[in-house]
Amino acid sequence: MVHTEAHHAAADRTPSAPAERSFGRTLRQGRKVLPEHARGHNRSLVLQTLFHGGAMSRADLSRETGLTRVTISDLVAELIVDGFVTELGVREVSGPGKPAILVDLDRDGHRIVGLDLSGSDTFVGGILTLDGDIVVRREVPVPASTDEIVDTVIALARELVDDAHAPVLGIGVGTPGVVGERGIILTAPNLGWVGFDLEGALSAALGLPVLVANDANAAVLAEYTFGGAGDDVLLVKVGRGVGSGLLAGGQPMRGAHFAAGEIGHVTVGTDGGPRCACGKVGCLEAWLAVPALTARLAAASADAEREGILRDAGERLGIALAPIVGVLDVSEIVLSGPPELLDGPLAQATAETLRARTLAEFHDGVRVRLTEQSEDIVLRGAAVMVLSGQLGVS
Repeated sequence: MVHTEAHHAAADRTPSAPAERSFGRTLRQGRKVLPEHARGHNRSLVLQTLFHGGAMSRADLSRETGLTRVTISDLVAELIVDGFVTELGVREVSGPGKPAILVDLDRDGHRIVGLDLSGSDTFVGGILTLDGDIVVRREVPVPASTDEIVDTVIALARELVDDAHAPVLGIGVGTPGVVGERGIILTAPNLGWVGFDLEGALSAALGLPVLVANDANAAVLAEYTFGGAGDDVLLVKVGRGVGSGLLAGGQPMRGAHFAAGEIGHVTVGTDGGPRCACGKVGCLEAWLAVPALTARLAAASADAEREGILRDAGERLGIALAPIVGVLDVSEIVLSGPPELLDGPLAQATAETLRARTLAEFHDGVRVRLTEQSEDIVLRGAAVMVLSGQLGVS
């Protein structure tokens, strides 16, 4: 590992005030909110505090959130009725006084269904706990005909919902392509979608809340919530193609055209290079995508030649990332993809190129590392999307 510096039916109970649709941790700030939004915000604040802090008493919650004990008591009672918080019993105490009753997020009370549509050969689905643990994982082959893809995705999601054995909080989907407002797939050429309302199709078929995002944007949320990433992080997802997800100040960046992070077709150098599927020469994707990189490595006859190919790909990635680091001052770069390709020479060359092409005083400490969340990072990111969209938790 390189650490180079440089659910059965629709839920019977739903949140009374779902958070705004913004996949990212938004509850750390202490500023006041408008009175009409206060109760929904405070519900989410309680849930967020329990999500990260674990079981605590009502008095603990009051201290952690800054809310009054009366407000906390009312909110906890409401959340218990709604099925999102549970009482665990009393805390062990050695001194005098009435022992406090502990409460926590009801982590087994709901499930989340996640879908990862980014694979070239298979679609992956999972049933996850509220903690992001995958309790059921299934794969189905990607249909040969794009006309069958929607039915295949719906069937996979329905199978998982039916097998959840708990109310499903929602369905999160990570998909290749550019995803606009309300889960509209603006373009996903490999799936044959242009202007397709995937969110609407799944919601209508299954009667559950659905949230859809680009797969790399989902992955960076998983790294943020479950992988310990900071508030300013860029995740590069390397697979059939190359994309990235970016958080700045803990908030996802989507861009004016919802295409932020589409780095795969940035030209990385003026020295020619392989022809990309898009028709250009020297796109990052042509250097770094798994099929292209694997093919070049297979054709190499010596270890030194293979290392050179990996270092060259890493240098090209560093060239693409340096302006992003310089403009946005991100603190770490996380790589997601086959470790046998990304770990070692490739990641090292990326870090070295970043150091050479950015302002040393500020950016020498940018960290380049591999994610530790394996191939299921998109599924876990899909769970974060549902947690954030439905409960205000991330």
